[in-house]
Amino acid sequence: MIANIGLLLGLAVLIALALRGTNILLAALAGSVIVALTNDITVPQALTEHWPFGPLGAFTFAGNFFILFLAGAVFGKTMAESKAAPSIAAAMARKLGAVRALWIIVISTAVLTYGGVVVFVVIFTVYPLGLALIQAADIPKRLLAGAAALGAGTFTMSALPGAPSVQNVISATALDTSLFAGAGIGIIGGAIMFALGIWYLERERVRAAASGDGFVAGPRDIIPEGGLEDPEMPSWKLAIVPLVVVLATIILPRLVLLMLGDNADPAGPWWHRMVLFANSQPVLWPSLALLLGSLTALILFPLLWERPMATLGRGADDAVMPLLNTAVVIGFGGVVSQTEGFTNFSELMLGSNLPPLLSAVVSVSIVAAIVGSASGGLQIFMQTLAERYVEMGVEPEVLHRVVTMASGGIDSLPHCGAVIAMLTIMQLTHRQAYKDIGVITVVIPVIATLVVTALVLLMPG
Repeated sequence: MIANIGLLLGLAVLIALALRGTNILLAALAGSVIVALTNDITVPQALTEHWPFGPLGAFTFAGNFFILFLAGAVFGKTMAESKAAPSIAAAMARKLGAVRALWIIVISTAVLTYGGVVVFVVIFTVYPLGLALIQAADIPKRLLAGAAALGAGTFTMSALPGAPSVQNVISATALDTSLFAGAGIGIIGGAIMFALGIWYLERERVRAAASGDGFVAGPRDIIPEGGLEDPEMPSWKLAIVPLVVVLATIILPRLVLLMLGDNADPAGPWWHRMVLFANSQPVLWPSLALLLGSLTALILFPLLWERPMATLGRGADDAVMPLLNTAVVIGFGGVVSQTEGFTNFSELMLGSNLPPLLSAVVSVSIVAAIVGSASGGLQIFMQTLAERYVEMGVEPEVLHRVVTMASGGIDSLPHCGAVIAMLTIMQLTHRQAYKDIGVITVVIPVIATLVVTALVLLMPG
């Protein structure tokens, strides 16, 4: 009992401190110490083994994703300082109207993530573009965070069949299903997430305009003095080239592999080997694509020619805090996953009287919430509980889709690594923006998951 209470208390302290604006490193360490003191691991074990170096450890995560954060921040900086991002935003605003800025951001991020671009890359890539759009429409930055979260962290991440997201891949690998498993219920769930998310964002936009709540730039935001009519901006056709380079570099190997199928030969022509290498490197290859996009920007845009290394250096500086803030919260999950309380919870859920599918939804949701990560929670669930639910009669394809959707619900509490990264990149605080992110990434996905779960239970087959 004490172990279970300790888990909840540690999580509550972490969330409370984050919402009050406490440094997230201190908050994560405080939560980890509480969990250790109330469970069967010592504080030295927690802080020197599980928190930094465990499978879900802070430094393990930072080491795995350092190059991606670095490349993403550098690309975002080159697109902002060259004024390429506002140029693209200006073209979109002229074509669709600045009032549709939130729609543009949602659709842009959704297309990128469904195309296989990692969420962190999408945030870095879209932020300078979205910043210019919401400035033109005088929309508060908190809704930029909400729009990016809707497009990148909800329906394309967990619901839509065929998405190459980490969560979808984890489920397919563990259950021996395909990325298109549970297609029908996934489409229904994705449609619910998109519709409710857009409705919420538009309602908040109208309310913000009525109350005078408008755009306020962050201290490091680069805003063209002439707005979207700045004469120094390159033409949008030229401005889009680095972005096309990034997306083509990421997506093209995936398309080629789909065409090759089983004919892809590791000992074959060089381009076979390159395609296989690209598809086997979910972090390194997108990082190379982002660096290639940055080099393209340095070549194309005169504003970067005078001091290119200074621009790259400022981008590198911007990578540090998002990476650190994300990693320290992941480390908290690393401590939790090693405790007696976590093991007790797993056994409790398996022995509950809930229908097996609903029990699985609750299980993966709570695990993801505790570790603050959809992928981390789903990975732990698949390793420890999934096989038991299949033995209880849940069809693997249905389990795949429903628990993948469930993992993307209450994982996004204030201590979630992706939430921390987004807020840091966008220079927002939990107090400013978490309400909107919470509605978009917690409340709405939970509603969608419960709806599809009810449909499966009421209309099996």
